[in-house]
Parts: sequence; C-alpha cells; structure tokens
Amino acid sequence: MSFFSSKNKAVPDYRFSNLVQDIHSHILPGLDDGSPDIETSLELVKALSDTGINRLICTPHIIADIYRNTPEKINAALEILKKACLKNGLDTDITAGAEYMLDDHFMELLRTKQPLLTLRKNYILTELSYAIPPNNLEQISFEININNYQPLMAHPERYFYYHDNYNAYYRLKDLGFFLQVNLLSLTGHYGKPVTKAAQFLFKNNLVDFVGSDIHHIGHLNLLTNDHNRGIIQKYLGDRTYNQF
Repeated sequence: MSFFSSKNKAVPDYRFSNLVQDIHSHILPGLDDGSPDIETSLELVKALSDTGINRLICTPHIIADIYRNTPEKINAALEILKKACLKNGLDTDITAGAEYMLDDHFMELLRTKQPLLTLRKNYILTELSYAIPPNNLEQISFEININNYQPLMAHPERYFYYHDNYNAYYRLKDLGFFLQVNLLSLTGHYGKPVTKAAQFLFKNNLVDFVGSDIHHIGHLNLLTNDHNRGIIQKYLGDRTYNQF
C-alpha cells in the first residue's frame, strides 16, 4: 500500500507489493458496521485503489442476532457497488464473501446445506465471539470439514481469552483453521495484548493470510501512515500473501 498518490507531485512508494489482494473488509454499503452508504463505499474503494490494492473480497458480517445477511442481500449490495465503481471510473476487481460468526445460525446454514459465500474456491472466513470462548469448536470444525469447506479464522490475535494461552493458536491449526491476522493488529491499534499475540503468530509462522478488516477511512489512514507501514512490512517480509 502507499500514501494516496497525486498526479501533480511525486510521493514515496509505500505499497505492500506482496499483498495479492485484500480478503477481509467491510466496504459494501449498508450491511453491517462498515460502510453505511454507497458514497462511503466509493471513497474506500478509491482510497484502496490509490494505495495499489485493486482486488478486493468484501466480507460483511453474518451474525445471528445482529447482521443476518443473506447471499442475495450481499450480492445485491455488491452489484450496486460494482456499477457505481464503473460509473466513476474505478477499475477494481470486487467480489464478495462473508465473515461468518460461528454461532447457531451458522450451524443451521451448514447443516441444512445452504450454500455459503466463499472467498475463493471453498474457503470461508469465520470469526468467534470476542466475549466468550467457544465450547464446541471441535464439533464445529468437524462439521465444516465434512461439508468440504476450508475455514479461515479471522483475527485470532484479537480474542482476549487466547492471550494467556498461545497454545490455543496451535490448536486452531490442528482443527483445520487457517489463521488470518489483521494488519492493524501489528501497529498497536487494538492494544498491546493484541499486538503481542499478532507478533507471536508471525514469529512462529502461524499466519496463513492477512487482511485489512477495513470498516472506515480511518482504518486505511492508519494502515498507510509511514510509521505503521514500516512496522507491518517488517513482519510481512518478502512472502506473498493472500493467494488461493
């Protein structure tokens, strides 16, 4: 990623060139706690494009009691955004998956064979409650597996109940989850315990994917400031991320 570029003056190139695409964002309009409207969505797409990210997988929340989004609703918002991008000359490859809370609603979708929104192929983005650790993750992971989906666990570094037991991250891997770390977790944005956990995951080669988890323009500004970009790039190194 880079600072927002200008055609009228030279700016340093601060792109994260080893990020193939962003696989975790909340930029579809009016679906969750991300972009509230199409104008904001366009602003976020433009800002991401200016920083060199032109392939986006939007992942609105699907949470039983808060955001019970459906594939039809998500795809409708996606089409609105794609048409608006085309109208405004934004040449960005935008698709949509979802970020599934592993709750009873998710299990109902899985058990009734409802098609889930994937990132690519059979990859699904999942998340856990921030407040309560799961007590049946083994069963959930088993059922995901037998339904031929590959789960990515979103931002495991942000679940505080793992901060006193980093072995839990190895357990997630044993259960078949790929781990997706938020880039801003490395910068201190979510607090020191989250940063420490993210650093552990990188240092122990447990990170499979990374994501912006962008909800608003403030997130992007934090990602692209000089100090934070340097920290993030240090951990990304030369490895290429987010290929499927």
